[in-house]
Amino acid sequence: MAEFRSINPQEIFDNPFKLIGSDWGLVTAGNRDSLNTMTVSWGGVGIMWNKPVAFTFIRPQRYTFEFIEREECYSVCFFDEQYRGALSLCGSKSGRNVNKIDETGLTPVFTEDGVPYFEQARLVLICKKLYAQPLCEEGVLGGDSVLKHYNGDEYHKMYISEILEVLTK
Repeated sequence: MAEFRSINPQEIFDNPFKLIGSDWGLVTAGNRDSLNTMTVSWGGVGIMWNKPVAFTFIRPQRYTFEFIEREECYSVCFFDEQYRGALSLCGSKSGRNVNKIDETGLTPVFTEDGVPYFEQARLVLICKKLYAQPLCEEGVLGGDSVLKHYNGDEYHKMYISEILEVLTK
C-alpha cells in the first residue's frame, strides 16, 4: 500500500461534485474499540468561518449517527473505483446487523488522536465538528423536488466540520 501524506485542503485536485456526488465516500466515526462507517453521496466542501470545512448529512436513523454524535471528530474517505462494491455494501447494510469492516475487507487505521479512516482510501478528510443542525420541512425552499427525498420525519442532520487534515496517496 502507498503511504499517506498530508496536504493542504486547497491542494485537493478532485472535482468535489464528482468526488461526493458520483464517486461516493465513507463517513467513519468511533474509536479503536468500536467504529462504524456508512456510504455518503450528499455533502460538500468549502470555506466557513475562515476555515476549510466539509458539509456532511446523516439521518438520525442510521447507526453511524450514534458514532458521529458521540465523537468530536470523524473521517470522510474516498476510494478508487475498485472499491465500489465495498462502498455499496456500506450503504446498503446496517452496522447494527453486519460487521461492515469484516464483510468489505477494508482495513481501519487511526490518526494519532484516534480518528478512524481506511488504509485503502486514496483521499481522507479528517473532520472536527463545528456546528450541527437538523434539517426540517419548514426550512425547505425547493418544494416537492427536495421533499421527495424524505418520508415523514427522516430528515438528515447537517454537520459543518472543520477539515483538520487531508491525507492523500
